[in-house]
Amino acid sequence: MSLPSPRHEMNMFRSPYKLLAIAVLMARSVSAQADVQVEGTRVVFPAADQEVTLQMTNRGKVPSLVQAWIDKGDQAKSPDAIDVPFVMTPDVFRVEPGKGQTLRILYTGGALPVDRESLLWLNILDVPPKSGAGDEENQIQLAIRTRIKLMYRPSELPGRAEDAPATVSWSVVDKGAQHVSVKATNPTPYVVNLGRIVLNIDGKKFDAGSGYVLPGQSADFPLAESDHPPARAGKVDYVSIDDWGAARTGSADAVLIKSSR
Repeated sequence: MSLPSPRHEMNMFRSPYKLLAIAVLMARSVSAQADVQVEGTRVVFPAADQEVTLQMTNRGKVPSLVQAWIDKGDQAKSPDAIDVPFVMTPDVFRVEPGKGQTLRILYTGGALPVDRESLLWLNILDVPPKSGAGDEENQIQLAIRTRIKLMYRPSELPGRAEDAPATVSWSVVDKGAQHVSVKATNPTPYVVNLGRIVLNIDGKKFDAGSGYVLPGQSADFPLAESDHPPARAGKVDYVSIDDWGAARTGSADAVLIKSSR
């Protein structure tokens, strides 16, 4: 089974070196491939460590200017308006073709819970070089943003992160009028990342997508209304993603609950 890849966003603007609050204008999600590629699909920051590092490589044929920043989940917010207890160095840098760059992430202390993991997002904006003289008006410059999860893990949390997906409880939520969803409740202090969720009812399979469940919270995964899934108990087959980006399969019973829309 293929693993989920980091999220990419492509943004279009004429001044490729203008590191705008980061490409919110005319942004749209696409399956594009950035020249500057990050090693890994997520970053786990143990509280016991003073810093973690992330390696990236420019696999393109031209230099790239890169801006890196961390957000709390609001991907449209300008980096200069985000307040997070982390410092990255360097945060703006040039990477030559075929060369790499190590990004250092340092935790400045405070502002995050100590009894559960916190989920933040690491952004890498890959800006291509400016067009040559006379070419600007005839070309579209593309900047690609990669977003990957950054999970800050306090020390001495109970249990193990790799065991958390198996403790998630599942429900089939009947909202009436053929609106059915799968609800996942995470009782652990760890973020549970789910690469795929499939609901099995009466031998039929219904895709509930993918996502994550925060510590001590629930998440709702709607089924496509076109599937017309029956509202009854079933079984959930899921693929969880561990700290290293590896896929782990599992299954669990899902009880039926009624809910008003």
